[in-house]
Amino acid sequence: MSKYLVVFAQAHQEFRIPELESVSQLYDFKVSLPDERDLYRPYMVIGLESEDHARLLAKRCILIKSIYEFYGQGKNYEELHLCNRAKRKLWERYIPETSFKFIVTAYNHTIPQSRQKKVVESFSYMDFMGKIDMKNPEITLGCFEEYETRSGKTRERHEGDGDFRQVYFGRLIEEGSARSLIQVFDVKKRSYYGNTSMEAEISLLMANQTLASPGKLIYDPFMGTGSMAYPVAYFGAQVMGSDIDGRQMRGKATPGVFRAASQYGVSSRMIDICTFDVTNNPWRCGELFDAIVTDPPYGVRAGAKRLGRKKELDADRLTLYHEHRINPRPDDQPYIPPTRPYELSNLAVDLVLLARYLLKPGGRLVFFLPTVTDQYEEVDIYTMLCDGMEVIANSLQDFGTWGRRLVTIRKVTSRKYLPPNFCAQEEVGEIHIPAHRDFREKYFQGFKKVETEP
Repeated sequence: MSKYLVVFAQAHQEFRIPELESVSQLYDFKVSLPDERDLYRPYMVIGLESEDHARLLAKRCILIKSIYEFYGQGKNYEELHLCNRAKRKLWERYIPETSFKFIVTAYNHTIPQSRQKKVVESFSYMDFMGKIDMKNPEITLGCFEEYETRSGKTRERHEGDGDFRQVYFGRLIEEGSARSLIQVFDVKKRSYYGNTSMEAEISLLMANQTLASPGKLIYDPFMGTGSMAYPVAYFGAQVMGSDIDGRQMRGKATPGVFRAASQYGVSSRMIDICTFDVTNNPWRCGELFDAIVTDPPYGVRAGAKRLGRKKELDADRLTLYHEHRINPRPDDQPYIPPTRPYELSNLAVDLVLLARYLLKPGGRLVFFLPTVTDQYEEVDIYTMLCDGMEVIANSLQDFGTWGRRLVTIRKVTSRKYLPPNFCAQEEVGEIHIPAHRDFREKYFQGFKKVETEP
């Protein structure tokens, strides 16, 4: 494999590798990742079989700023130049009559212009004969110095100049064009949104995890205002959505999610929206969808609900209820079924069971799971799994005392399953209680630890 230098955006570092692997699977090519990698460093050298594969990554990955053909790296410029000279076969074809430009930049530092010029001059042995073109060059050569993070420290503007951790060099293959979609799907510019609408960058990352592409059918069982649907449809997939509260999807007048979909030019890919409880769903056959993507309500801004009553009716009220159902009064309002809280850990287990039934073999379930930072254990994710489903990605978005994990689960069986019955799960005798159990209560209590008596 040839080596390429990936320049990442400094956001959502734990999401980088899952996105790289998902996009490479989507386009059916392999990507070789370094054995030792620090997710929080801005540069990564990867292996790809073709330059075309690098272009595909740059055009689809939200977290990639640019990709370069890798020529060398080092702890100092002497090491870098030795490495670059050894790669002469890669760049010597550009020596005659190829217009070019050099960029010299740094991470966590500002390089003075005087030294930028010296750095460029240190590559004079490459003997490029073409003209320098700063506007429309045929090739762009990039040199990147990586400095340690010095946030919170007062220092002069160019203090520590040249004391970098690593320096990289290569030829630009493709600028990352997918990041511009963050502005396209900006919630503030959307014609219809609510207080639970997912931010654009995260919804795009989730769409990549679903492997959304033309010809695929994707379902959101907790659709809300449709934040997951728009990027998925933009990438070419057909979308189906549902929610227990139809008002969230509809809004006023023209259904809100269709209005927003029209804004992005994807309304033709929105198959339909339905109002029902996922535990009392209308699906009569399985293996319908290529992916399920959703942000389940977990109680911070809106709590999850399912059909049912918090308390059973007494005998007199139950008799009156049945009389009204059989012989409704003319002035009665339409019947609105009662709902009760849906505990998050139960919801997560039910969601995986539903996904196993509805997904095609190899299909993916992509959803967010909130966790309490101090209480989270890796086993928490596996408490919700069932036979035929496996976790392939688990990335944290950290908010301090709590965070949310973007979990990707794949259906790894071709066995057909009956529809799940979503029976109440027994809590007695559980081996492990996950940290996301009773998350809503923990959140509003400030995640205070419950002291137990000795």
